[in-house]
Amino acid sequence: MAKLTYGMLASLDGYVEDSTGNFDWATPDDEVHAHANQEQLRVGTDIYGRKMYEMMVYWETADQLPDSSPGTVEFSKFWQAVDKIVVSSTLTEVQSKRTRIVPSFGADQVRKLKAESSKNISVSGPTLASSFLNAGLVDEISVYQVPIVVGGGLPMFKDIQRPIRLERIEERAFAGGFTFMRYRVHNF
Repeated sequence: MAKLTYGMLASLDGYVEDSTGNFDWATPDDEVHAHANQEQLRVGTDIYGRKMYEMMVYWETADQLPDSSPGTVEFSKFWQAVDKIVVSSTLTEVQSKRTRIVPSFGADQVRKLKAESSKNISVSGPTLASSFLNAGLVDEISVYQVPIVVGGGLPMFKDIQRPIRLERIEERAFAGGFTFMRYRVHNF
């Protein structure tokens, strides 16, 4: 059975974008990017909401840009290779291969996907992830903590309805100041 994972880049004070919707302060360096590339290899399916998908679809063609770094090309290839489920009631057309749009994706569908998948499933974006966290479906949480305090914006953990107990199972500090942490979720 596959694990459902939730991971994001977040400021030290827990935001994935600042109060103006900006997240350019979270641009990873080559070392962090290489680590993220290896993390993407663990995933067979990505689940996105509309907004996160519209941001991530950049990777569908990023490898074709003339100034793409080797890390960008590598991540782009890995991203293109996974299946993508976009949960949206407003999006009507996909802009990437291996992608399907569904108007909703509930707990039973997540459980079925976990049972049928051989590789991990990743949910990205605080809004969609919170529904899966509240339902007790997320097995692991990972965060690339960015050494910056932004003071407000979109929190990584939004609308959480109950305490969620975590066990840190991995931690890595990077030379540029980022820290990666992986936690096992203990659902009650």
